[in-house]
Amino acid sequence: MRITFVAGLADLSGGFRVIATYAQRLQQRGHEVLVVSRPRPKPKLVNRLRAFLKGQPQPVGPRHARSHMEWTGVPHRLLESFRGVTAADVPESDVVVATWWESAEWVNALPGSKGRKVHFIQDYEVWGGPDTVERVDVTCRMPFPKITPAKWVKDLLATRFDQTDVTVVPNAVDLEKFTAPPRGKQPVPTVGFMYTPFRNKGSDVCIRACESARKQLPNLKIVSFGSVAPNETLPLPPGVAFHHRAPDERLKELYGQCDVWLFGTRKEGFGLPILEAMACRTPVVGTPAGAAPELLAQGGGILVPMEDAAAMSEAIVKVCNLPQPAWREMSDKAHATANRYTWEDATDQFEAVLKRVVGESGRGSERPALVGATR
Repeated sequence: MRITFVAGLADLSGGFRVIATYAQRLQQRGHEVLVVSRPRPKPKLVNRLRAFLKGQPQPVGPRHARSHMEWTGVPHRLLESFRGVTAADVPESDVVVATWWESAEWVNALPGSKGRKVHFIQDYEVWGGPDTVERVDVTCRMPFPKITPAKWVKDLLATRFDQTDVTVVPNAVDLEKFTAPPRGKQPVPTVGFMYTPFRNKGSDVCIRACESARKQLPNLKIVSFGSVAPNETLPLPPGVAFHHRAPDERLKELYGQCDVWLFGTRKEGFGLPILEAMACRTPVVGTPAGAAPELLAQGGGILVPMEDAAAMSEAIVKVCNLPQPAWREMSDKAHATANRYTWEDATDQFEAVLKRVVGESGRGSERPALVGATR
């Protein structure tokens, strides 16, 4: 098949990591794959001046931003400016996959020659205010076959938007990138979490929980990473070992340094860091967002109420104070959860949906090859 993924932005987010992974694995299976995306908008002068005056790094320019496309080997057509994708940007394909609500709008406007239309919807993406909600809802109602990693998204699409052609394909974790041998607790109790000022991700809850846990564990070490450097809107506690834009090989080490990993998100499509931490044998304390209820039910962590920093703090202390055998049992259960489902399994299911959609259209495979990919 000739498969085109249309992305709103190619970046270092977990959601785009999933898109890049599918693109790479489908290409490895012999399909001709192209990812089309727009660049970041140009940094505003006021933001550049603010960073300069505060001695902070300058905002990344449109052509210098890193993304998960770098490691895939998949052709990537990066538009010349921050604009919507049009028919001129997309080659003739068998199937074209929208991966974000705006890209669903773009894909909806494409002619049939660009391929059968599929919407890969990882979350209910209503983060831009009332006007955004209306537009997101319109894309949810579009009569495209849909793929989602989360059962709650499928349920929402069915009950609120009357969508019946929705396939749940859970995310997996790359077990070659994220793994660790059996181990015990750290000599110094250590907790970690992903930092972002984006409120939905709940880094503020994790920070409050860590500060509270330090009252009972004064020597508690805190590890964090993120694609955005900490700022005054959400400062980190004193002594946090923060790693800015850590590469995947470093992430494995960071997860593996911790006795417990925190997942404090308020709203989440799936929650890939849960599986990444578990694959590195780190128990997870998380809120009931995304796939956390299903993943933590296997015994590899503790589920705490939403936005309850006190409950999260208690769970941190509980896990860090476990006797070695009990902690090791929880660690092994976390690892087993991450290993029960692979990207090969996920790609099998994702590919099957695309093949079904293409087969229903009666499309053949004798079309010109995808051309014109640029970085």
